[in-house]
Amino acid sequence: MIDHADLRRGMFVEYDGQIWQVIEHQPFRHAQRAAMVRVKLRNPRSGRTLERTLQPGDKLFKVDLDIKSVQYLYRDGELCYFMDVQTFDQYPLESSALGKAINYLKEGTELQVMSYKGSPLTVELPITVDLKVVETGPAFKGDTAQSGTKTAKLETGLEVKVPLFISVGDIVRLDTHSGEYLERAG
Repeated sequence: MIDHADLRRGMFVEYDGQIWQVIEHQPFRHAQRAAMVRVKLRNPRSGRTLERTLQPGDKLFKVDLDIKSVQYLYRDGELCYFMDVQTFDQYPLESSALGKAINYLKEGTELQVMSYKGSPLTVELPITVDLKVVETGPAFKGDTAQSGTKTAKLETGLEVKVPLFISVGDIVRLDTHSGEYLERAG
Protein backbone atom coordinates (compact mmCIF):
# COMPACT_ATOMS: atom_id res chain seq x y z
CA MET A 1 0.00 0.00 0.00
CA ILE A 2 1.05 3.57 -0.60
CA ASP A 3 -0.05 6.70 1.21
CA HIS A 4 -1.59 9.52 -0.83
CA ALA A 5 1.34 11.81 0.05
CA ASP A 6 3.82 9.39 -1.55
CA LEU A 7 2.22 9.52 -5.01
CA ARG A 8 4.42 10.76 -7.85
CA ARG A 9 3.76 11.70 -11.47
CA GLY A 10 4.10 8.70 -13.81
CA MET A 11 3.56 6.15 -11.02
CA PHE A 12 1.08 3.30 -11.60
CA VAL A 13 -1.44 2.50 -8.85
CA GLU A 14 -4.46 0.31 -8.30
CA TYR A 15 -7.58 2.31 -7.40
CA ASP A 16 -11.16 0.98 -7.36
CA GLY A 17 -9.91 -2.35 -8.69
CA GLN A 18 -8.33 -0.87 -11.83
CA ILE A 19 -4.82 0.16 -12.89
CA TRP A 20 -4.25 3.93 -13.19
CA GLN A 21 -1.26 6.12 -14.01
CA VAL A 22 -0.76 9.32 -12.01
CA ILE A 23 -0.82 12.17 -14.54
CA GLU A 24 -0.95 15.11 -12.14
CA HIS A 25 -0.26 15.28 -8.41
CA GLN A 26 -0.87 18.45 -6.39
CA PRO A 27 -0.66 18.51 -2.58
CA PHE A 28 -2.62 21.23 -0.79
CA ARG A 29 -3.86 22.19 2.67
CA HIS A 30 -7.38 23.51 3.14
CA ALA A 31 -7.90 25.79 6.23
CA GLN A 32 -7.50 23.74 9.44
CA ARG A 33 -7.58 20.36 7.73
CA ALA A 34 -4.67 17.99 7.21
CA ALA A 35 -2.78 17.92 3.92
CA MET A 36 -4.73 16.52 0.98
CA VAL A 37 -3.75 15.67 -2.57
CA ARG A 38 -5.53 16.38 -5.86
CA VAL A 39 -4.68 13.72 -8.40
CA LYS A 40 -5.49 13.20 -12.04
CA LEU A 41 -5.34 9.55 -13.07
CA ARG A 42 -5.41 7.94 -16.52
CA ASN A 43 -6.47 4.39 -17.18
CA PRO A 44 -3.87 3.04 -19.66
CA ARG A 45 -6.26 0.42 -21.05
CA SER A 46 -9.23 2.68 -21.79
CA GLY A 47 -7.55 6.10 -21.93
CA ARG A 48 -10.21 7.44 -19.51
CA THR A 49 -9.12 10.09 -17.00
CA LEU A 50 -10.30 10.53 -13.45
CA GLU A 51 -9.77 13.39 -10.97
CA ARG A 52 -9.93 12.80 -7.22
CA THR A 53 -9.06 14.57 -3.98
CA LEU A 54 -7.40 12.14 -1.60
CA GLN A 55 -7.62 12.58 2.17
CA PRO A 56 -5.11 11.43 4.81
CA GLY A 57 -5.63 7.73 5.36
CA ASP A 58 -6.67 7.05 1.77
CA LYS A 59 -4.51 4.18 0.62
CA LEU A 60 -3.67 3.06 -2.88
CA PHE A 61 -1.79 0.00 -4.00
CA LYS A 62 1.43 0.65 -5.93
CA VAL A 63 1.65 -1.49 -9.05
CA ASP A 64 4.99 -2.87 -10.19
CA LEU A 65 5.14 -3.23 -13.94
CA ASP A 66 7.27 -5.44 -16.15
CA ILE A 67 9.17 -3.39 -18.74
CA LYS A 68 10.35 -4.91 -22.02
CA SER A 69 12.03 -3.50 -25.10
CA VAL A 70 9.80 -3.84 -28.14
CA GLN A 71 9.63 -2.76 -31.76
CA TYR A 72 6.49 -1.23 -33.29
CA LEU A 73 5.35 -3.38 -36.23
CA TYR A 74 2.08 -2.06 -37.67
CA ARG A 75 -1.46 -0.86 -37.01
CA ASP A 76 -4.54 -2.88 -37.94
CA GLY A 77 -7.73 -0.93 -37.25
CA GLU A 78 -7.80 -0.14 -33.52
CA LEU A 79 -4.95 -2.52 -32.66
CA CYS A 80 -1.23 -1.71 -32.77
CA TYR A 81 1.21 -4.61 -32.86
CA PHE A 82 4.59 -4.70 -31.11
CA MET A 83 7.32 -7.34 -31.11
CA ASP A 84 9.50 -8.22 -28.09
CA VAL A 85 13.07 -7.75 -29.38
CA GLN A 86 14.41 -10.68 -27.33
CA THR A 87 11.71 -13.36 -27.65
CA PHE A 88 10.06 -12.14 -30.90
CA ASP A 89 6.62 -12.50 -29.25
CA GLN A 90 4.00 -10.09 -30.60
CA TYR A 91 1.84 -7.91 -28.35
CA PRO A 92 -1.34 -6.21 -29.59
CA LEU A 93 -2.39 -2.99 -27.83
CA GLU A 94 -5.51 -0.94 -28.43
CA SER A 95 -4.66 2.44 -29.93
CA SER A 96 -6.72 4.17 -27.20
CA ALA A 97 -4.31 2.77 -24.59
CA LEU A 98 -1.39 4.48 -26.34
CA GLY A 99 -2.82 7.99 -25.98
CA LYS A 100 -0.73 10.64 -27.76
CA ALA A 101 2.09 8.11 -28.31
CA ILE A 102 0.24 6.85 -31.40
CA ASN A 103 1.21 10.09 -33.19
CA TYR A 104 4.92 9.29 -32.93
CA LEU A 105 4.92 5.62 -33.94
CA LYS A 106 6.24 4.49 -37.30
CA GLU A 107 7.22 0.98 -38.31
CA GLY A 108 10.51 -0.10 -36.75
CA THR A 109 10.45 2.33 -33.82
CA GLU A 110 11.99 0.76 -30.69
CA LEU A 111 10.39 1.60 -27.35
CA GLN A 112 9.45 0.13 -23.97
CA VAL A 113 6.16 -1.67 -23.27
CA MET A 114 4.86 -1.79 -19.71
CA SER A 115 2.92 -4.89 -18.69
CA TYR A 116 1.01 -5.90 -15.58
CA LYS A 117 0.60 -9.62 -14.85
CA GLY A 118 1.52 -10.45 -18.44
CA SER A 119 -0.99 -8.04 -19.97
CA PRO A 120 0.50 -5.06 -21.89
CA LEU A 121 -0.75 -1.68 -20.61
CA THR A 122 1.09 1.12 -22.37
CA VAL A 123 4.34 2.15 -24.04
CA GLU A 124 7.13 4.58 -23.17
CA LEU A 125 8.42 6.49 -26.17
CA PRO A 126 12.03 7.44 -26.81
CA ILE A 127 12.83 11.06 -25.95
CA THR A 128 12.98 12.06 -29.63
CA VAL A 129 11.69 10.63 -32.90
CA ASP A 130 12.52 11.41 -36.51
CA LEU A 131 9.54 11.68 -38.88
CA LYS A 132 9.22 12.56 -42.56
CA VAL A 133 7.29 15.66 -43.68
CA VAL A 134 4.59 14.63 -46.18
CA GLU A 135 2.74 17.93 -46.56
CA THR A 136 3.61 21.57 -45.90
CA GLY A 137 3.77 24.94 -47.59
CA PRO A 138 6.67 25.70 -49.94
CA ALA A 139 10.11 26.71 -48.71
CA PHE A 140 11.58 29.85 -50.25
CA LYS A 141 15.16 31.03 -50.56
CA GLY A 142 15.96 33.27 -47.62
CA ASP A 143 13.65 31.52 -45.14
CA THR A 144 15.47 31.08 -41.84
CA ALA A 145 14.71 29.48 -38.49
CA GLN A 146 14.03 32.87 -36.89
CA SER A 147 11.57 34.16 -39.49
CA GLY A 148 8.49 32.23 -38.37
CA THR A 149 6.76 28.88 -38.53
CA LYS A 150 4.29 26.97 -40.64
CA THR A 151 2.27 23.78 -40.17
CA ALA A 152 3.65 20.50 -41.49
CA LYS A 153 1.88 17.15 -41.70
CA LEU A 154 4.13 14.20 -40.87
CA GLU A 155 4.08 10.57 -42.04
CA THR A 156 2.10 9.47 -38.96
CA GLY A 157 -0.60 12.09 -39.57
CA LEU A 158 0.64 14.37 -36.78
CA GLU A 159 0.67 18.10 -37.55
CA VAL A 160 3.39 20.28 -35.98
CA LYS A 161 4.77 23.79 -36.32
CA VAL A 162 8.11 23.85 -38.16
CA PRO A 163 10.42 26.62 -39.42
CA LEU A 164 9.70 28.06 -42.86
CA PHE A 165 12.75 26.40 -44.48
CA ILE A 166 11.36 22.86 -43.93
CA SER A 167 9.93 21.30 -47.10
CA VAL A 168 8.16 18.08 -48.15
CA GLY A 169 10.50 15.08 -47.86
CA ASP A 170 12.60 16.54 -45.03
CA ILE A 171 13.09 14.47 -41.88
CA VAL A 172 12.38 16.40 -38.67
CA ARG A 173 13.26 15.51 -35.08
CA LEU A 174 10.52 15.98 -32.49
CA ASP A 175 10.48 15.94 -28.70
CA THR A 176 7.91 13.25 -27.78
CA HIS A 177 7.09 14.84 -24.41
CA SER A 178 6.27 18.33 -25.67
CA GLY A 179 5.47 17.47 -29.29
CA GLU A 180 7.67 20.33 -30.49
CA TYR A 181 10.03 20.50 -33.45
CA LEU A 182 13.69 20.29 -32.38
CA GLU A 183 15.74 20.21 -35.58
CA ARG A 184 16.01 18.96 -39.12
CA ALA A 185 17.45 15.43 -38.96
CA GLY A 186 19.98 14.07 -41.44
